[in-house]
Amino acid sequence: MAIPRQLPNAITVARIPLAVVFFVLLLLGGTYGASQPVLRWVAAGLFILAISTDWVDGYLARKYDLVSDFGKLWDPIADKLLTGAGFIGLAILGEVWWWLVLIILIREWGITIHRFTIVKEHVVAAAWMGKIKTTVQGIALSWALLPLQAWIGLPAWTIMTTVLMVAALILTILSGIDYVVAQVRGSRTDRETGV
Repeated sequence: MAIPRQLPNAITVARIPLAVVFFVLLLLGGTYGASQPVLRWVAAGLFILAISTDWVDGYLARKYDLVSDFGKLWDPIADKLLTGAGFIGLAILGEVWWWLVLIILIREWGITIHRFTIVKEHVVAAAWMGKIKTTVQGIALSWALLPLQAWIGLPAWTIMTTVLMVAALILTILSGIDYVVAQVRGSRTDRETGV
């Protein structure tokens, strides 16, 4: 079965407006969804749907040999917009620590800016560690966004959220280090081979 050549890229681009809608719904839902629980559930569902499309567009691109430089560049950017909206929204609502969010955002956007500065030389695709980091961030955010406090109790929810957020933070830092090391090695190899 043939699929449209631009379908994976269209799925990637669709995550960008979804991130904006999700962010607005999250803030309107209020802390732990107390003001508008339905909006919080919708925001959480929208986030889970949007972050799941990251797997779908990558799968389609690889399966049907539709991998493109556009997808390699914009897929991680769309992910960062979506997860960034989740982290910032939860921090604004006081549900996660600002310091954790700032460390994650500095790493995420620092690497994104670097990708843009070298895009004319080559496009850097996400490495395996970056993909694991994005998956763990998606799981941590999905858990934190679901207003489950009424069912499992705030203490249990807080412990689980803390564990998942710290895991996301550690993987974010480690994958950032991995990216920098890979870029330094790549630059050194280019200089040595005269590329």
